[in-house]
Amino acid sequence: MRAICLQEPKHFEYVDIPEPTSPGPGQALVRTHVMGICGTDTGGYLGKMPFFRYPRIPGHELGVEVLEVGSDVTNVTAGDRCSIEPYMNCGTCFACRRGRGNCCENLNVIGVMVDGGLCDRFLIRADKLHPSSQLSFEQLALVETLAIGCHACDRGNSQPDDKVLIIGAGPIGLATLEFVRLTGAEITVMDMQLSRLQFCQQVYGVPHVIEAHGDDSDLEQVLKVTAGDKYAVVIDATGHNKSMSSALRYVAHSGAIVYVGITTQEVSFPHPVLHRPEITMMGSRNALPRDFGRIIRLIEEGVIDTQPWITHRTTFDRMVDDFESFTRPETGVIKAIVQCQPPGR
Repeated sequence: MRAICLQEPKHFEYVDIPEPTSPGPGQALVRTHVMGICGTDTGGYLGKMPFFRYPRIPGHELGVEVLEVGSDVTNVTAGDRCSIEPYMNCGTCFACRRGRGNCCENLNVIGVMVDGGLCDRFLIRADKLHPSSQLSFEQLALVETLAIGCHACDRGNSQPDDKVLIIGAGPIGLATLEFVRLTGAEITVMDMQLSRLQFCQQVYGVPHVIEAHGDDSDLEQVLKVTAGDKYAVVIDATGHNKSMSSALRYVAHSGAIVYVGITTQEVSFPHPVLHRPEITMMGSRNALPRDFGRIIRLIEEGVIDTQPWITHRTTFDRMVDDFESFTRPETGVIKAIVQCQPPGR
């Protein structure tokens, strides 16, 4: 069976892998129809994702079809279309015992630490499948990236009258925007790419955007937009250490900062910048099972429109040649997807 493997940074190969076996207890055999490409995939390709292990078959944003289930599986059945919750947690560590399997001490994320779905068929824990009879495979492939934003928004806990700054308008920043807007908070988006800011204004009606320059003028714009107050919640979705280091300057006294982007480099700041305003600092990793069901319902109800998200498409056969272009913001990519099956299959 064919698969695509990232052997090392910047080196994809088409490979042959063994056919999967029939599913055992608690398992399902699924066929990959659509894979979304996200920052984790591009970070792994560029060698900038700290959790990525090589060689690896990528693929964790997936729209799949259930082909067969194990004897004790009751939540899905053959023929179901599903999104995959790709976080394989142990269930027994401290975090798991507290219901926080998203940051399990022994976590294996498919497509990152263990092989993922960029192949025809594979076995998966059935409890990680979230079905929908209404959503397309493309929509189901977007659920996981939306879940990252949903969890980051929940971590920040913004309230209806809060001013919230989202730094970085790539897929994770946009996913966060989807859920912050549902809280009723007043949103500002900051990014260095003017086209992304225009997308936020045109598609989401964001009231304030700041074109970042990486200097003191960014703070001047923040103070102007907030009338000197700064932001109750700042969510940095850039994964860029310099942005993450300077983001605390934009947090109001008693406010909070959430880091949802990941970097391998050092994030640093003078301690008084954190201590004097008594800022609450949080990381946000992955998402929780309940987020997947919530997002599927919101898409089904039309509250979240996934249509503007997908800007680039490729096929399984073209992906290796096309992938490098998806790493460059100047190409205008918001979300690229891989069609893993021939049309009509």
